[in-house]
Amino acid sequence: MTQEELFKVLVAHCKEYGFIFPSSEIYDGLAAVYDYGQMGVQLKNNIKEYWWEAMTRLNENIVGIDSCIFMHPKTWVASGHVAAFNDPLIDNKDSKKRYRADVLIEDYLAKIEEKMDKEVAKGRKRFGEAFNEEQFRATNPNVLREKAKYDEVHARYKAAEDTNNLAEYKQIILDCGIVDPISGTANWTDVRQFNLMFSTQGSNTGNQDDVLYLRPETAQGIFVEYLNVQKTGRMKIPFGIAQIGKAFRNEIVARQFIFRMKEFEQMEMEFFVKPGTEMEWFAAWKENRMKWHVALGMGAENYRFHDHEKLAHYANAATDIEFNFPFGFKELEGIHSRTDFDLGNHQRLSGKKIQFFDPETGESYVPYCVETSIGVDRMTLAVLSHAYTVEQLENGESRVVMKIPAPLAPIKVAVMPLVKKDGLPEIAQKVVDELKYDFSYQYDEKDSIGKRYRRQDAIGTPFCVTIDHDTVNDGCVTVRDRDTMTQERVKIEDLRDMIAKKVSLANLLRKL
Repeated sequence: MTQEELFKVLVAHCKEYGFIFPSSEIYDGLAAVYDYGQMGVQLKNNIKEYWWEAMTRLNENIVGIDSCIFMHPKTWVASGHVAAFNDPLIDNKDSKKRYRADVLIEDYLAKIEEKMDKEVAKGRKRFGEAFNEEQFRATNPNVLREKAKYDEVHARYKAAEDTNNLAEYKQIILDCGIVDPISGTANWTDVRQFNLMFSTQGSNTGNQDDVLYLRPETAQGIFVEYLNVQKTGRMKIPFGIAQIGKAFRNEIVARQFIFRMKEFEQMEMEFFVKPGTEMEWFAAWKENRMKWHVALGMGAENYRFHDHEKLAHYANAATDIEFNFPFGFKELEGIHSRTDFDLGNHQRLSGKKIQFFDPETGESYVPYCVETSIGVDRMTLAVLSHAYTVEQLENGESRVVMKIPAPLAPIKVAVMPLVKKDGLPEIAQKVVDELKYDFSYQYDEKDSIGKRYRRQDAIGTPFCVTIDHDTVNDGCVTVRDRDTMTQERVKIEDLRDMIAKKVSLANLLRKL
């Protein structure tokens, strides 16, 4: 099964088991908009809790806020979104479909990288333990040919990006023979800029002056509330403000399931520091955020840093934490040194003094800022795509199991009476009453015990607790582990502590 086929299977699994649904599906859906089902919303909430507690509980100098989606229109002038929040778009005249020109080129470059990786894989298979990848890449003619092609296109692309040369974007697309995946033709329009912000009216007058924007990021809510938080919280530099909230972008090329959507959720933290110290804090937060990801146990090899070649207008340093999704390494989290761009612009446009007074030195200054920004939906997709596993069993059958990190699992424990008689359901209910205050659970008495196990595997439940006829006599239950499928007898009174060791968020946070 190819990675593309596997991804389609994952999307179908998410729908079948209540993780994620196409929005408004009874009306044939809405492009790039998805709803979270009963399992998905709990997984998403657990991810948000893990982030929130890691930020605000483990750091005494980071506090949280919840700002509004609607903000004064001048906010987006100061932030640069009105003038510069654009994507280069190109239309295919035959299919009538619109695409991001930069994404078309990046996908072309990714295919070249994939060809090189396949050549490397062939070499590794051929030479075994004696294989030297660095030497192979430097000498293999097929790799060198593809590398030369990649370097040429990449250099042109970077130059076009740096100079915002829209004509060169199109020329690269034509020279590389990039065609529309639907029509198969290269009948392209010129490339144009398109602003990504959604706008609406602030009143019912229809006056252009009443325009409001749905926020394209949550960060500006933090910046405009900087003074209120700093003063009321008596915060001293350095300190941070964290926020989780919805953001909206009119993405024309929304794709890859919930990876890129028009309505999404962000977890952002702005860390305010003294000018001149931002690079130290930038390095510290890179390390901190990578540690947060790796602690989940999804494999350190599935993460990497990718430093930005072209910096955003507000940054003097930027890197992405990329995750190995089924469609390759893609951005999961961004870490940026935003300088004093945001607070400085809000100070100028509002006429309000937005500075920090240091009583020890007697100086006032506009703080610099280091930002960490991660998409909740992308993080959810990373967890789901890594968790989806098909295992071949000794009896010749297979099982689909979602190996979701246990503290993030939507359901922590399933309680199952072996049969619906002989007093077993009553004992099972007592077990539920013991566990429900500490763990999310499901009670399941329908179908054979094997089918019930498979249902819990498919939603990622770490533990299944079965009440059988021996329970009546010895007060013990059978606990089945999701990942190993091993079973052990455990006293009912010991269940809570046993389950907590594996699913406790506190134990996960202790790794940080």
